[in-house]
This record gives sequence, structure tokens and C-alpha cells, in this order.
Amino acid sequence: MTALHLRGVILPGEDEQDIWIVNGRVRTQPVPGAETVFDGGYLVPGLVDAHCHVGIGPQGPVDLDTAAEQAETDRDAGTLLIRDCGSPIDTRPLQERLDLPRIIRAGRHLSRPKRYIPHLGIDVGDPEQLPAAVAAQVEYGDGWVKLVGDWIDRAEGDLAPLWPEDVLAEAISVAHAAGASVTAHVFGEDALPGLVNAGIDCVEHGTGLTTDVITEMAKRGTALVPTLINIENFPGIAAGAGKYPKYAQHMLDLHARASGMVAEAVEAGVPVYAGTDAGGGIAHGRLVDEIIALHKAGMSAEQAIAAGSWGARSWLGWPGLTEGAAADLLAFDSDPRLDLNILRSPKRIVLRGRVVG
Repeated sequence: MTALHLRGVILPGEDEQDIWIVNGRVRTQPVPGAETVFDGGYLVPGLVDAHCHVGIGPQGPVDLDTAAEQAETDRDAGTLLIRDCGSPIDTRPLQERLDLPRIIRAGRHLSRPKRYIPHLGIDVGDPEQLPAAVAAQVEYGDGWVKLVGDWIDRAEGDLAPLWPEDVLAEAISVAHAAGASVTAHVFGEDALPGLVNAGIDCVEHGTGLTTDVITEMAKRGTALVPTLINIENFPGIAAGAGKYPKYAQHMLDLHARASGMVAEAVEAGVPVYAGTDAGGGIAHGRLVDEIIALHKAGMSAEQAIAAGSWGARSWLGWPGLTEGAAADLLAFDSDPRLDLNILRSPKRIVLRGRVVG
């Protein structure tokens, strides 16, 4: 493989640096004969979609070829690392393709019967079986397990938790003992205290977060991936929920305070990362929209880029553009901290040490 050379300001730094790429790894010492593919500008560690669903389409599960096309769309928009937050199909073959983003799989969603989108997750009939189901997903996934923390309970006509708190604590303990992390889909308020107190590692969406829970998350280091561009769908969900007026109003209320919730979480010191919830109702390739939404919700431009780049990479165990790190990066002529829309037009996309765009 030909060695590559790039020169630019490596964000979040300020000074221009030279890096070389050999065998898919970053080198900080000169490599004779390296081909210069970028000379002068800004280098950003590959973008990270921390909540993505490769393998889900608007009608439900898709075939592997379609899933590969979804991953290609994300790659072409600069997303080079995906935390797949639950997929109904086995995407491990995609992990073997050098032309696709790196994928960290969370296995299958774990839910209760008739308490989630049909055909996407695994229904756990008896809540007491959750720890065993978590153990199975630890074996199947890549160090993450995805729970459905709340969903509409049609008998109540509103969002309600799926799991008793003691069962959650046991299930999360099982995952942690095996070296895995646990995250949960949560829209409403009621499920959040139990999840956070049980030791959940991350909250997805989190629209029902209150000050007390945000404070506890900051204390524990519990992460939040708010998926703001997905929350924009809440009014449409409410409009289609005429049979459940309490739920419909609840979704409108959650939508109205979403940006304020994110601002409060950021101010409190909760680790917040960018995720699109692509798959289903959200198109792939929209990570920059989410980064911009985080900025509008109160993050600085640099914080918002970090939430979808070097900060998220560090959280998921992937270093930035340091000696020996994976050579996954974007190159820009201008500083994206001055205009986040610059992130939409990388001059170079380098994945696994290969120029792919």
C-alpha cells in the first residue's frame, strides 16, 4: 500500500502538523516516498454517528445489500465510525468490508411484547428473563446492549417503563461483568430514574430528562445521545396518535422542551454525543444536521464537532489522529469551527488509510 502524507491543522488543535499514513495507521515521523494527498487546511478525525441503525429501512428490516448502501451513504457524508444501536439483521459481514465505515454493533433491541416497533427487536415475555437476554446480546454484539426503556402502553394510553428497577439493575450488572455497556431508548420521564440508578451507561433520546436526573447522570458520567433530528418527528407522531390523546400531548410537550433539555445537560457536564437515529424515519448521511442541531441547542461549534468526532471516538475507544491510531479522517480547506456547514464538503475522506472520497 502506498504511504500517504497530509498537512493541516488537526482539530481540536490550532497548529499545522504533518502526518503520514502507513498500513492504515497514523505516523507522526516522516515516511520517505509518501504521496501527498492534502497540503494545507484542517484535518478532523472521522465523524461518528453514535446512534445509527444499519439494517433498518422505512418498512422495517432490509437485506444486507441495502444495509451496505446505507453504510455507504453515511461514509460519503463523512461518517467513518458507527455505533449501531440495534439492528434486526446480522451486519457482521459489513464489518469485513474495508470500504465501509467501522461498525460497533449493539445486537438486537430488547423489548417487551407489543411494546416496540414490530420485527425490529427481541421480545422478552417475562421481565425476569431480561438478564439472560442481555447476556445473549453481549455475546452477539460488540460491547453494547440496547434496551427499550419505555414505549406507549396502550392500556394506559401513554409512555410507560418496560422493566422493574430491580431487574434492570441485575441485567446491567450482567453486562458490566462481561465488559459490555448498556444503553436504552427512552422518551418519557418515568423510566429514566430507574435506568440511571441501575447504572445504565447511556441514554438515547432522553427527552424526558429532568434536572434531578441530569444531575445524577453528570455525577455518574452517564452519556446522552439526544438524536435531535429524530425528535423533530414528534409532532408527526402525535398527529397520528388520535386514539391516545394523552400520549399525543405528551409527545408534543417532550418535543417542545428537547433543546432546553440538551442545553441543561451540556451545562451540567453530561457527556453528550451526536447520533442521527438513521434507519426507519431518518435518512442516512445526516450526521452534520445533528451536529448543527447540537450547536443550536447550546453547544459551542467546537463542542458540537467533538460530539460527532474526536470526543465520540474517545468515548467509544477510538483515539484521534495520534501516533499509531487508525487513519480515519476528513480534510477540509476551511476551518469547520467557523461554519459547521463546511463539514458537508470534505476535500478528502480517508478510511482505513485509503482515500475513499
